[in-house]
Amino acid sequence: MIRNLLLCCALFSASVWANTKVVFETTQGNFTIELNEQQAPQTTKNFMKYVDDGSYEGTIFHRVIKGFMAQGGGFDKEMKQRPSYAPVNNEASNGLQNQTATVAMARTNDPDSATRQFFINYSNNDFLNYSSSNPGYTVFGKVSSGFDVVKKMATVPTKTQGFMKDIPVTPIVITKVTVQK
Repeated sequence: MIRNLLLCCALFSASVWANTKVVFETTQGNFTIELNEQQAPQTTKNFMKYVDDGSYEGTIFHRVIKGFMAQGGGFDKEMKQRPSYAPVNNEASNGLQNQTATVAMARTNDPDSATRQFFINYSNNDFLNYSSSNPGYTVFGKVSSGFDVVKKMATVPTKTQGFMKDIPVTPIVITKVTVQK
């Protein structure tokens, strides 16, 4: 009886601390992001609002730079910006680094301006990390499967449209987003 109770508690504890995985289906293929709720709690909660309300679906990767990153989640195929919730505080001092296959929040020059746009690092982008002289960009997850799909995005031709550069000529659309059980 005590053994069963201990096993039950151990399983409950493991499930409470298990990281959430989010599957992105795109016109280039699928990939999965594993979130780090422990080190980026505000950022992951914010990200999950967009996942849960379905508003990432129909958005595109609007900025793709080979060797640097792929950014998406904020615009539709017509390059119309999607509405956002309030910005979150920068959590870039959480110890997570902008390394290959990690996922971070995009922001403006204001460190506390991240809303819905995120990017996936193609390489170790140390200059995006927090330091005493740099507020950094909050890493909150990593691509745990399908990074080959994300890398394939970097091979598509891009264009400049207005003031925006590196836009895929053929839109890379996020068609479905689900939480993996």
